[in-house]
Amino acid sequence: MPEIPPTDPAAPWEYTLYIPNDLRAVTVCRRTLRLILTMHGLIRIVDTAELLATELVSNAVRHTKGPAALRVRWAAGVLRVGAWDADPEPPEPPGKLDVLMEAEEGRGLALVRACADVWGWQPLARGGNRGKYVWCDLVAA
Repeated sequence: MPEIPPTDPAAPWEYTLYIPNDLRAVTVCRRTLRLILTMHGLIRIVDTAELLATELVSNAVRHTKGPAALRVRWAAGVLRVGAWDADPEPPEPPGKLDVLMEAEEGRGLALVRACADVWGWQPLARGGNRGKYVWCDLVAA
């Protein structure tokens, strides 16, 4: 098996995984993210990043009808995890996590807000397609 040459751990990188509107894709995204972060030496933030990605991708798949994507970017010591979906409507504002702890649904963005250093969303339009990108950042200090 060929040896992987060492790379500069500070060098920026980005991955995008396009997924169908299928709840099984959430698990594919979570496991792919774990592999990406492990290969880049970011094992210490894997669990939190997995939780955040699961919430973002799950929302994209559950609340829209079209395809979605997981996007992971590393630059300047910050990991950005985001989910794109084809619905241009803004996400529901997150509720208070302590109130939602026993709820069956609706905790996703509250967990993102509680665990990420910052989060947000933006509308996207590319090639005639409209949608939104919901993201969060983890500072790997």
